[in-house]
Formats: sequence, C-alpha cells, structure tokens
Amino acid sequence: MDAYGHINNVQIIRVLEEARIRAFGAPANTGHPVGEPLSALFNELPEGAQALVVEHRVRYLASLEYRDVLAEVDVWVTTLKGAGLTLAYEVRDGVDGTRCVLAETQLAFLDAPTGRLLRLTPAQRDRAAAFLAESPFRR
Repeated sequence: MDAYGHINNVQIIRVLEEARIRAFGAPANTGHPVGEPLSALFNELPEGAQALVVEHRVRYLASLEYRDVLAEVDVWVTTLKGAGLTLAYEVRDGVDGTRCVLAETQLAFLDAPTGRLLRLTPAQRDRAAAFLAESPFRR
C-alpha cells in the first residue's frame, strides 16, 4: 500500500508475477511450489532454463484499494513465439469486481548456462495454446 491507500505500481507487478506462477508454475528448481498450477508450463522447463521478462505493459483503470480480500486475477496467453510467449492479465477488486488493471508480460526462455534462447517444444506450444485468447489491449 502506498500513501494514497491503494496498491502501488511496484506491488501490481508483483501481483502479476504471483498470478503468472500460480497459473503456469515456476521454472524447475527455483523455489518451493505453493500448489499445483493451472498448467505446468513453466514447471517443466529443463534444468537451468529461465523464463525472463522482456517487457511489461500495464494500464491502470481504477485504484486497487488495500483490503483484507484477495484481488481476482485472470491470466491467459495472447502470443506464442518461437522462444517465448506473451501473457495477459485482468486484475479486479476482490470485493466489488471492479476492473483495476489490464496488463501483458512478454517472456523469453533462456538456457542460463549457455546464454541461448530456448525454443518452445511442440508440447509446450500445445499446452500454452489451450489458454490462447485476444490481448486485453485489442478488445
């Protein structure tokens, strides 16, 4: 919470990250799982692989007030590329459902030991394609 009593932009990016991990998992060997993700897209990356943020795009529609109720976040895939993808988010107030934030995160997959980009496997593309929908910025 910031001085204005709402969740500030730094914390909104953290909310997006947490939603991304809950939806698609964390890269293998990067911490302790909190629960089963919706789809284990990132859990099944090879050892040494990283999902790196290339770009964030965030549009604030309304203040997300600090409350003791969780915000609601929808996460989906908008773009599949050879070595990455773009995820979209809609963040809503957990009390009244007000749309507060629209966002997208472009990710690239990297093999950390070699520094080379990792292409999505056919299985990863199929798994991600199940969540493919339009960008919130094109609606």
